[in-house]
Amino acid sequence: MKKSLFLFFASFSIICGLSLGGVAQTKTPRINKRESHQQKRIFQGAKSGELTRKEFVGLEKEQAQIRIMERRAKSDGEVTKRERARLQRELNQSNRHIYRQKHDKQDRN
Repeated sequence: MKKSLFLFFASFSIICGLSLGGVAQTKTPRINKRESHQQKRIFQGAKSGELTRKEFVGLEKEQAQIRIMERRAKSDGEVTKRERARLQRELNQSNRHIYRQKHDKQDRN
């Protein structure tokens, strides 16, 4: 009885450890934080009138594409350095687009 109980807990802990290890490799806290910050900037720009409706829609589409890329990168259970670098490049480009759209001379009427 003790031996079977021990084997059960040993196998259970190994399975939990393996599953948690896979989750840890797919976490992207820095990317998530940047996405959240950019999203807030877009909404703030729309609220203040710095962004036109067309600019707002375009920036939102760009953010949606980045989220799709992130989901694809996570789909195999691991986000590689190459995938992280690509996501960071896309976020950098998106950041520049947000800045340019908010600081151009177009305002929502």
